Amino acid sequence: MLDPNAIQQAVADLDEAEKTRRQTGLLSRQHPGMTLDDAYAVQTAWVNRKIDAGRRVIGWKIGLTSKAMQYALNIDTPDSGVLFDNMLFEDGNRIPPDRFIQPRIEAELAFVMKAPLSGPDVTVFDVINATDYVTPSLEVLDTRILRKDPETGQARTIVDTISDNAANAGIVLGGRAVRAHEIDMRWTGAIVSRNAAVEETGLGAGVLNHPARGIAWLARRLARYGDRIEAGQVVLSGSFIRPVEARHGDTIVGDFGPYGTVSCFFE
Repeated sequence: MLDPNAIQQAVADLDEAEKTRRQTGLLSRQHPGMTLDDAYAVQTAWVNRKIDAGRRVIGWKIGLTSKAMQYALNIDTPDSGVLFDNMLFEDGNRIPPDRFIQPRIEAELAFVMKAPLSGPDVTVFDVINATDYVTPSLEVLDTRILRKDPETGQARTIVDTISDNAANAGIVLGGRAVRAHEIDMRWTGAIVSRNAAVEETGLGAGVLNHPARGIAWLARRLARYGDRIEAGQVVLSGSFIRPVEARHGDTIVGDFGPYGTVSCFFE
């Protein structure tokens, strides 16, 4: 286990990287024996620092839900991070050029909860019953930790990603909201374009075979730490697609077919 001083130093480095837009080094290289629990301890400490500074938690994100991404990191479990009020962008928003370091975009369904969700035995049906509505969304990923160490070539691992709040940076909600029982989420798809050129496509079934499964996984994981998903919170269920790089001047559009589109422009 990382000692408290190491956790606080990691938080300070992450916070500084986010504020200065200069990435910090791999925690997995600094602490070769770092565990998932260590990584979540760093994330929690960073979340608490943000709350102390005035930020408000609005929900959660779930990542690494596709087999392709899990194989890439040699893991068999998703990860999660916390959404803050300053991460929320309106559909069609212009994103300032100095906001992110290396932004990438993913497409997914966002669940907006009408009831709390907690416990070790939460199921997909519990998730659907607790959901007010689902809506198309784009997630903005960013990396406060280097993707690869310049000296050794070592790539970041899941402990780096989790510590970095699951690479969480922004969300854009749009399209048409729909009740959870009125949509076949496994067959809900997204076509993601950058500057009118299609970059990625995907289906909801790519997210643990059903996007609601990710929400159930999160509720069960939080229950182990005495936490829960709250009513009114937004939960990003996991991406249908591989991340799309967002460069200065890029317009990103997610087309969810009958459920509408969601977009943003990177200045």
